[in-house]
Parts: sequence; structure tokens; C-alpha cells
Amino acid sequence: VCSDVHVISSGINAEYGGRTVTATNFLKILKGHHVSGGSGKVINSKSNDVVFINFADHGGPGLLAFPDDELHVADLTRILKELHEARKYKQMLWYVEACYAGSMFADSLTADMNITAHTAANADESSYACVLDEDMDVYLGDCWSLNWMNNTEQIFPRLYSETVGQQYDIVKKMTTESHASIYGDMQVIYNEPISTFLGHGPKPATATPPVTLTAEEMYKTSIQTPDIMLDYLRRKRAKTDDENEAQELDIQIQYHEVTEEKVQVVLDMIAIDVTGSIETAYLTKKEAVRIDDAICNKAALDTFFGACYRSQTHPYILKYVSTLTKLCNRYQTEDIVKSVLKYCTVNN
Repeated sequence: VCSDVHVISSGINAEYGGRTVTATNFLKILKGHHVSGGSGKVINSKSNDVVFINFADHGGPGLLAFPDDELHVADLTRILKELHEARKYKQMLWYVEACYAGSMFADSLTADMNITAHTAANADESSYACVLDEDMDVYLGDCWSLNWMNNTEQIFPRLYSETVGQQYDIVKKMTTESHASIYGDMQVIYNEPISTFLGHGPKPATATPPVTLTAEEMYKTSIQTPDIMLDYLRRKRAKTDDENEAQELDIQIQYHEVTEEKVQVVLDMIAIDVTGSIETAYLTKKEAVRIDDAICNKAALDTFFGACYRSQTHPYILKYVSTLTKLCNRYQTEDIVKSVLKYCTVNN
């Protein structure tokens, strides 16, 4: 699955692309249900099948972002429980590169579900992009993903020589900007060789040695993933000699800088409105991220994205919406949603 089929290498076909890459279709694929559009292929797994899922995109507290919508922890948890109860897999391993990725699994996976999730970040932080290519003007990868892929390439084709747990320990030490985390089954899958999930085979005669970067090379240009868009605009502005392009970039940069500040103010006003006092709002915002009420979290975030700003066009807002998650742990859903609509309408 790829949101932009143009980035796929020659000879590799994306089963789904563009507007077919949605949270709804993703869950249908997991369940083995029919999907309109794309290739129509789904994971029609049985009780003895092993499933590996690698997800990379933006994330927030209790959500994974898709090109046009979000997958909420409430829905993912429900589907994973249904798959477990229906015996649609033997073991399932998730590798998730996203900000706040740990919040998707920290309170939802139990050991008896036979699922393990290895995430780029814990439940309360951003993940990071690394290795800026000055010529192409893009970050070549996310730090944690680059680390686990590089480690896998180093031991290929002997993937049976390293367990899921061993790779987690290695990659956790390599990943210094965020806290790589692991959830779920820590007994069986944790001790399975990586080859159980990634397979193995003869090493190609023309294999290219893995590119090994030092920690200094890896992290000297690292950046929080939600900040990449603004960083790109600023770098593009610094390089341009075209006066018209410079003016247009200045307008875009100013808009997003002002909007990022506005989002923080709006969320502060919502917190004060819901809690009833500045002091209580402040204390609530200082709490660690946890998902006590996944249904409220989904309702509050969906309302904010719909009435205020979308995460796809304003990714930096994902650094701040945990305020709504924390409110959901203490206050009524309807009060939070009402407040979001009130202040988003006023400020847009």
C-alpha cells in the first residue's frame, strides 16, 4: 500500500495507491474483506498464518494518519480483537513508524492476543526523520526505520540468527532521538527469529552491502516528523533567487507559523473551557499521554480535524492535540466536542 504510486521503484507494483489508501480500506484488508479499487488483494489469513505489518506515516495520540483520514486506536483495537477471536492468525508483528505510535498499543494489547508491536516512539512523543539529502531536498528516511532496516540488511540472509527481541534491543540503542518501544506478547513472538516474519533465502550474487551511517551522520539533520513541511518551505525559501517564488514562500511560511501558534491558543481555550479554570487546564495538559477513553479520543480528534485543521495539511498540529486526549480521560465527550466546535468556529 502506498499513498503515492509514483514513488514506487520500477518493477514493484503498489496494490493500492492514491485515494484507495484509507483507514477503512486498511482495516478491510486486515480482515480479508472485499475492497473497491486497487488490486483487490486482501490478507485472507487463517489460524496458522504469520502476519507482518510495517506502517509508516504521521501519527498522533491514539491515531495513525492516512492521506485523507485517520485510523483511531478505538477502531484498530476492535479489529485486532475480532481477528484474534476469529483465529485469523497465529502470530502478528507490527513495526510502526509514527509519532505517538506507542499510544496505539500501550493500553490495548494483551499477551494472549499473540501480537507484538515495535514502535518508533512511545505514547507521548514525536518520531524523527533523518539524513537530509541536500540535492533532492528531502529526508531520506525516518531514523527508527532506517535503523531496523539497516540492521536487517546487515544480517541478511541469515535472518534466523536474530530474534525479534534482539532486533528491538539493537534498534532501541541505535535510535537516540525518540524512545523505541515494544508492546504485547513478550514471550513467544519476542523470542521468534526475524525470519519467521520477514522470510529468508539465498543472498543474491550482486547484493549491495548495506549503507552504514555513523550516529553523527544519521542525526546531524534529524527533525521531528511534524516539522518537516515547514522546514522544507524554509529551506526552499533560503535557496530561491526568484522574487515571485520567494514572495509566495514567505506567504506560506507566515501562514503556517501563525497557524501553529493559533492552534496552541485554541487548544488552551478549549482546555480552560472544559476544565473550568486556568490552573486545572494547565495541570491536565502536563499529564502524560494515555488513552483511557478511546471513543472520546476519536470523537474529539475527528471533530477538531473537521472544524479546525486537518493533520494532512497542517501536520504540526499533531504535536499539540494531546490536550484533547488528556481531557477525554477526565471529562465528558459531549462537553469536549461542544467546546471544540465553539472555539474552532470562532478562530477560523
